[in-house]
Amino acid sequence: MNNLFDYLNQNAGALTVAFTAIVTLSTLVYAVLTAVLVTETKKMRKVQTEPLIEIAIEPLEEAINIIRLRIKNIGLGPARNVSFKSNVLNGGEGAQKLLSEFTDANFFKTGLNYLGPNQQVHSKYTQMTENFEQKIKSVLQFKIEYESVTGKPYDETVVIDLSEMKGMSQLGIPNLYSIAKSLEKIQKNICHITSSSKKIQTDIYTHADREKEHKLIKKRLENSKVKQKE
Repeated sequence: MNNLFDYLNQNAGALTVAFTAIVTLSTLVYAVLTAVLVTETKKMRKVQTEPLIEIAIEPLEEAINIIRLRIKNIGLGPARNVSFKSNVLNGGEGAQKLLSEFTDANFFKTGLNYLGPNQQVHSKYTQMTENFEQKIKSVLQFKIEYESVTGKPYDETVVIDLSEMKGMSQLGIPNLYSIAKSLEKIQKNICHITSSSKKIQTDIYTHADREKEHKLIKKRLENSKVKQKE
């Protein structure tokens, strides 16, 4: 035990230096981790207020050959003062006609004042069975400019290549569409039943009818008793 104390006394300076170095290193590591945490927190706050607008092809569920463009804010923050510029990259006259069909929606010209998180708008439809060979070769480009609620500007460039739709097919009828059509048929049948010659004939048994029947039964019982006495 004495040897241990003697060793500590003899090397007190060196141990102090080592301990100080360990504390300093720990402080530096803690400072670095704190800086990283602050940076990540800033990034998270930025993401929570940052808009991100995408443009994608969206075929109709019930008719895959009819398509439109879906413009959606997939970011967590709202977008303001959204404006669009579009041009044809490939496809010539057919692509130009297709672009005109899509951008016939007025917001492509006037822009959008506000597009909230997960909010979406759609372009006009186009029928792919018409001039298919020209439309399928079309490559369109859209430039989108907008800003966040804090006023930070953003710009995106989206390329829409219609050739990606080659070979797409659809089996059966989508469930929601099938349910909607079935409900429509049920509604029509109910309308026929309640308002046409197919109306259901019903006999209504009221409280007055029950009272009348009760009196008749009572009278029969009384008559029966009289006959038994005779």
